[in-house]
Amino acid sequence: MPRVNYRSSDVDLMARMMRAEAEGEGIQGMLYVGNVIVNRLKANCSDFKDLRTIPQVIYQVQGGNYSFEAVQKGNVFYQRARTAEKRLAKQNLDYWRDHPGKYALWYFNPYAPCPPTWYGQPLAGQYKNHCYYEPKPGTCESVYIGG
Repeated sequence: MPRVNYRSSDVDLMARMMRAEAEGEGIQGMLYVGNVIVNRLKANCSDFKDLRTIPQVIYQVQGGNYSFEAVQKGNVFYQRARTAEKRLAKQNLDYWRDHPGKYALWYFNPYAPCPPTWYGQPLAGQYKNHCYYEPKPGTCESVYIGG
């Protein structure tokens, strides 16, 4: 049973986002970004309340900007999804989770050491240039439930 319901168009969209956000960090980095996308869909809390589909997660606007920088800047995100990234996206949607992205709802590249908290959320860990942040305990328990 997949972690979330999805369509083939969701796989393509997610694959494009994973590549655009983390291609330079290789397969593992793209999988961690995929974790964050699926976690935001599962969370239904905090900044991610009432998101029900992959497109709603990808195209979410917060504070007047898209949540994912790649949507705003275009670049690789607007290229066709490649088979390799589609496979990775499907892995995330079906089952794949790992630390530091396992329960993360946020990530960013600080171009410096990872701060221990980001907007009050604790650091889960770092992979290459990206820092991953989980919800603080007791604020978003649904992200920890299920596959």
